[in-house]
Amino acid sequence: MLQSRSPDSRLWRDEIRATVALAWPLILTNLTQSLIQSTDVLLLGWAGSAVLAAGTLGINLYYAFLVFGIGLVTAAAPMVAKKLGARRHSVRDVRRTVRQTMWSALALVAPIWVVLWHTRPILLALGQDPALAADAEIFVRALMWGMLPALWYLVLRGFVSALEQPAWSLVVGAAGVAFNAVLNYGLIFGAFGLPELGIRGAGIGSTCANSFMFVAMAVVVTVHPRFRRYRLFGRFWRADWQRFGDVWRLGLPIAVTLALEVTIFNTAVFLMGLIGEASIAAHAVALQIAAFTFMVPLGLSQAVTVRVGLAFGRRDRAGIARAGWTAFILGVAFMALMALLMLAFPNSLVELFLDPAVPANRPVIALAVSFLFVAALFQVFDGAQAVGAGMLRGLHDTKIPMAYAAFSYWGVALLTAIGLGFGLGWEGVGVWVGLATGLAVAAVLMLGRWLRRERLGLTAW
Repeated sequence: MLQSRSPDSRLWRDEIRATVALAWPLILTNLTQSLIQSTDVLLLGWAGSAVLAAGTLGINLYYAFLVFGIGLVTAAAPMVAKKLGARRHSVRDVRRTVRQTMWSALALVAPIWVVLWHTRPILLALGQDPALAADAEIFVRALMWGMLPALWYLVLRGFVSALEQPAWSLVVGAAGVAFNAVLNYGLIFGAFGLPELGIRGAGIGSTCANSFMFVAMAVVVTVHPRFRRYRLFGRFWRADWQRFGDVWRLGLPIAVTLALEVTIFNTAVFLMGLIGEASIAAHAVALQIAAFTFMVPLGLSQAVTVRVGLAFGRRDRAGIARAGWTAFILGVAFMALMALLMLAFPNSLVELFLDPAVPANRPVIALAVSFLFVAALFQVFDGAQAVGAGMLRGLHDTKIPMAYAAFSYWGVALLTAIGLGFGLGWEGVGVWVGLATGLAVAAVLMLGRWLRRERLGLTAW
């Protein structure tokens, strides 16, 4: 009996090792990318509160468009993984997918540049301060040119991840963090012999950092023996409208799904603003803690998309199940540990951001601690829905999960947040319970669809 089980146990152990080996560089890469934005915010804060406020407005507007592009180019990883699963040494199909995903990014970014060029009137229409809107426009007009190289870098990251060689994206991402910090500091404050450009310098520095990361990754995939045989940039100008359409059919629902999730959190900030300044500050602290731990299930989600995609391509139903459940269990287990940490040491975590010795911080700390208790549940559900969405993307299933996201975030989460926060007077805690409820519904729907994947024909070939 033990002998009959050992081959299956070995397959599960191999899957765990493969998932962890693929996920940890992706997790660290996600952290490096978030550090780039955090560095920008930190340096803008050093330049003054008005500069920080204008930069924050600009970053939020820019990021709303960027995350949509990230969703679109995410299609590259499952498409490449499926091709490699079906034919391990496929070259032409992989090259076509990478090339047309890069074309898709260009097609998306071109109209976005036109919109972002008019940042000032957009912010004025949203009721923002005219002086801050003007400075935000200066910042965004320098920052926006980095969107295309940022998305192209992510396409190449998806390519190396599908080949299960994600460490190179980590190396390049870490170098990008250092490059961004040094250049932005120099251009904002006039250090290292560079001109003092203030907020415009921050935008230029970030654009240069994104360009640096793309060029560095392009050099890696062109020179490294593992990647160069694909000749990704060979005949780059050649159109392939069928594959171009395939990228949009798979990637557009992912883009909408990510946009729906990001915008509900943006809406939560506005709801906190209706409650009071302390609620906004407490929300920002609790959300920052939650976002940091989210990098792990996000990396697992990216890894499971590849692992499921490889098994899907080789028509291995048992392999699909192993890949999906391995990442799901790892993600939920990690987030459960983080939930226990939040429940055990809420004050210590909040006080990493706010000094309790400052009297003005005390009501904010109390609110943040109360939010963090809800965040403990929030994290488990957020991790479950993130990994669940990645599992389904590996099966090229993106349209129904998009509908699930719309219902869960803009139906359940928003209505529950408004009802509890304002109808029942729970205020900020009610908003957080609403967010957690929406994420829980999304997690249940994603998991339910995964469980029914064979009956739904998702694994039919």
